[in-house]
Formats: sequence, structure tokens, C-alpha cells
Amino acid sequence: MTMPFYSSVDQLLRDRSELARKGIARGRSVVVLTYADGVLFVAENHSPSLRKVSEIYDRIGFAAVGRYNEFESLRTNGVRLADVRGYSYDRRDVTGRWLANAYAQFLGPSFIEQQKPFEVELCVAEVGIEAAADQLYRITYDGSITDEPQFVVMGGQTDPISSSMRSSYQEGSGLADALAVAVKALQSAPAPGPASNGPAAARILGVSALEVAVLDRARLPRRAFRRITGATLHDLLPAENRGTPDADQETGGDDAPAASGAESTS
Repeated sequence: MTMPFYSSVDQLLRDRSELARKGIARGRSVVVLTYADGVLFVAENHSPSLRKVSEIYDRIGFAAVGRYNEFESLRTNGVRLADVRGYSYDRRDVTGRWLANAYAQFLGPSFIEQQKPFEVELCVAEVGIEAAADQLYRITYDGSITDEPQFVVMGGQTDPISSSMRSSYQEGSGLADALAVAVKALQSAPAPGPASNGPAAARILGVSALEVAVLDRARLPRRAFRRITGATLHDLLPAENRGTPDADQETGGDDAPAASGAESTS
């Protein structure tokens, strides 16, 4: 006679949490922060085509880490949900808080009911008419939602990045200064992949290793999202990050798509 398999609810939830956290930690990090003219997104991303930062609606941006296929599906559904709400009611009814709650209400039950949790962490950001109205919401794999006042760090090894942000972040900074703070913080974490026995080499992230975008307050009331790429990004970066080969770019890391396309992480 075979004994039925049994595992306590607490153990099941712990196992799912561990699986999700490990999947998120394997990727490269994203920093979202407020600055004088809006909200800045800075992601370490060596892929020229897989985006970790995107527009959702007029004043709302989206950033994510974890499994690309999972957070891309969430992003697409968020765009559709926002479009339907804006069309059915009013564009002003599409807010960052509403969208963050919608994501949380989806991820929470999924974490409890599904065998495999979503290996994702999200940030929904909304730019306001004034700096005091800017909003950053972090949504985790289990549906937990927090309102962050200044910056959000997600993915990879967050401890050194968060420590760097806490020591360097200044409210009301200009775009170039805010970008320098975020890039310095991202460089403080070791590259994803097998750890070496020796001391970690200093990393320099250049244009091809960064995905940068803003929610620009000056563009309101419509389409505040704007990507910063190429020569514009090059000119905004600190001098040491211009024209320097990007550290560890030859490794591909976890941002490189898997063979099937379904198991890639970023």
C-alpha cells in the first residue's frame, strides 16, 4: 500500500517562494528612481531586442525582472487592461495604483493556486504633474505590493545596489546626476553567473549594456514615456562609461534568450 504524499501548506509556500526568489536573483538588476523631471528607469540589459522596461499608458511605465516570457505576458495584459479602462471610462481613470493593484490581484491567487509561481518582480511607475505626485509601486511574485517613495531595486544581487542607492541618491537630482547614481549602483553588484575564487573585478557598464527610459513630466498630459538610446545616452553617461567595452558582455549572462525562448530570464 502506497502512502499518500503530504506536504504542509507552509512548506509548499516556502518552496514556491524559494523557487521564485532564485529565479529572480539569477537575472540582471533594474533600478527605478524619481528625479527632478519625472521617473528614470535604468536596467542592465545586454540584449538589443528583449526589453525589461516599457510603456503601459500615458503616464505609466513598467519595469520587470525574472523570466522574460512571464513578465512580457504580464506587460501585454497590462497594456490591454489599461486600454480597455481608458476607452470605457476616462483616460484619467488609468492610474499606477489601479494597475499595480490589478497585477497584485492576479499574482496573489496564482502564487497560492498554481504549482509553479511566477518568477517575476514588477515595478509600476506613474509620473505626476508635480514631483510629489510621482508614484513607484513594487509588486512581488506572491502579489505583495509596496509603495516606494524614492527608488526601487529589483533582480540580481540587490543588497549592494540598494546600499549604493541609499548612500548616493539625492531627491530632485537632474537627469544626468540621477543616471550616474543608478549606473554606479548597478556596477556595484557582481555579474550574474558562476562566482570566481578571486576578488570581483570592477565593472563598467556602457551604452550597449544599459536600457534607459524616462517618464518625462514635460511631455504630459500624453505619452510621457521616452527611451534614451545611442548618442543621447552616451552623452548623459559619466565619462568613465563612455566608449568603454562593457564588462562581462561576452558571457551573455541570464539576459541571453534560451534555445526555446521560453526559459530565458532577464
